[in-house]
Amino acid sequence: MNVAVIDLGTNTFNLLIADVIDDHFEILHSAKEGVSIGMGGINKRVIAPDAFERGLACLENFKNKCIEFKVERINAFGTSAIRDAENSNDFITAVKEATGIEIKVITGEIEAELIYKGVSWSYDFSEPAVIMDIGGGSTEFIFADKNGISNLVSLNIGLLRIFQEFTFSDPMRKEDIAIVKNWLDEKAGNYFEGKKEKILIGASGTFETFYEMVHDQDIKDEVAMIELPFERFIQVIEEIILSSEAQRDTNERIIAIRKKMAPIAAVKVQWIIEKLGVEKVFISTCSLKEGALK
Repeated sequence: MNVAVIDLGTNTFNLLIADVIDDHFEILHSAKEGVSIGMGGINKRVIAPDAFERGLACLENFKNKCIEFKVERINAFGTSAIRDAENSNDFITAVKEATGIEIKVITGEIEAELIYKGVSWSYDFSEPAVIMDIGGGSTEFIFADKNGISNLVSLNIGLLRIFQEFTFSDPMRKEDIAIVKNWLDEKAGNYFEGKKEKILIGASGTFETFYEMVHDQDIKDEVAMIELPFERFIQVIEEIILSSEAQRDTNERIIAIRKKMAPIAAVKVQWIIEKLGVEKVFISTCSLKEGALK
């Protein structure tokens, strides 16, 4: 059966069309569009008019692609920016009227559970790990081992929230980096107190950009868990943090939607590595979309 999953992220809308057969699936088509539905409004708890129109146009395109692939069921999930927006019902209604797609708004906890299920396609958790999914509105952390999830949290510390909250130098200065890390500490409260984890698994998204910069090659569109060379990864993270926007604009490995916010994402990863004492970093090509297929 051909099934579509749409992840309506704060920065990116993602479409996955797959043929689901028992306990496995075959990817038929995947697409992502930098809608940035949280731009101009996420910290005001509103979907701005231009973002509203971008989101609607994207979903009309996605619906046409679903028709092309004879999709029998579409599961669409609204995440941080949509769940927090006071006018989210207006957007959900407009999408339903224009496309027939019904958006299900999910909590941060359910989002985290779906991310874990997605990563489970590519990793058996024989060694404990923490999953990190860097979103535009929220970031999910899921601690798991062979017995399943031991702890999870969804924090409103997404890239777009930080980007619209502060004005940083270009490139970022030490003072800017300190501001971000102090803000993250404040928002996380005591959640990470006493927690340590050697393995960090980045769930697709931003970590795909990190992978492509580390290896200078495209990441394949397949279910995979890939270890990143730790020292080279740390080096790339530092290079991104210290890069100017002009440098990132000419870097073909950084997709358009991530060019402005890549240093903030890199600071966040550096922050969690320091906080948890991470020694190994993996990327899973699976996340919420694949979790929904389970």
